[in-house]
Amino acid sequence: MTQLLAIAAGGSIGAVMRFIVSTGIYSWLGRGFPYGTLVVNVLGSLLMGLLYELFLQRLSVSPEVRAILLVGFLGAFTTFSTFSIETVNLIEQGDLLKAMANVLASVILCVLAAWIGLQIMRQL
Repeated sequence: MTQLLAIAAGGSIGAVMRFIVSTGIYSWLGRGFPYGTLVVNVLGSLLMGLLYELFLQRLSVSPEVRAILLVGFLGAFTTFSTFSIETVNLIEQGDLLKAMANVLASVILCVLAAWIGLQIMRQL
């Protein structure tokens, strides 16, 4: 039960942070491309790599701490469902080039960001 409450708490904070970050990115770069979603997914992937390595290899943290940050916060902060619908919308609008760019950029940059996060923590 404690882990469920931790996930709920982290998830509520992650969802609010996703809104703040993506809205800020869209106001800066515009809505012609799903920049906000891309940025939160790459940033979330980087944080996942950093925290995963830190919590599972370096520090002895409680399951509740892992749950609040990795499952709750980052689970709500990253936006795979939003990425999916934005990509479908681009396809339906006939903008296949932007749709493919979004898919490739999201997959490549998020996997790369997670790997970079792991590498940073492994070097410390």
